[in-house]
Amino acid sequence: MPLYEHVFMTRQDVSNQQVETLTKEFTDVITEGGGTVTKSEYWGLKGLAYKIKKNRKAHFSLLNIDAPPAAVAEMERRMGIQTDILRFITIKVEEHETEPSAMMRKQDRDERGDRGDRGDRGDRGPRGGGGFRGGDRGGDGGSTFRSRPPREGGGFRDGDAPRGPRPPRPPRNDTPGSEG
Repeated sequence: MPLYEHVFMTRQDVSNQQVETLTKEFTDVITEGGGTVTKSEYWGLKGLAYKIKKNRKAHFSLLNIDAPPAAVAEMERRMGIQTDILRFITIKVEEHETEPSAMMRKQDRDERGDRGDRGDRGDRGPRGGGGFRGGDRGGDGGSTFRSRPPREGGGFRDGDAPRGPRPPRPPRNDTPGSEG
């Protein structure tokens, strides 16, 4: 049977228990269709790059599926009807990964706080100064534009001289009843 990786996103206001229930429901659809779900991962509540159906966040879940195409099509049909599902994608793969997915490995790294061989402060140097916020930028401590020399030509573009005062405007006839 073909192998698939299936990822679906559920609304942000759905509880973790409801996400597990949905995962179980779709796993049952696959088993009824003659397939198996070899791995199920819950990736957690993650922020979205843009709003989807008025949601800024979504619960992500992964299913590794070994099933006939008809079973996967039935699962996708039911997901399309389900109002709690924002998006889903199914990809046919040559083989399933046996270790945890990249999203789960990233989560493990975040929990450990492991930052590799950087050490205490690593190669970043001492903190403060030199950064965008509040560091010493040189000059008088203000904007970098103040430390520039004045432009040649009196500050007008293309070295043009000032045009002088504007000519007076003609009076407007805004009075009611006047047709101009």
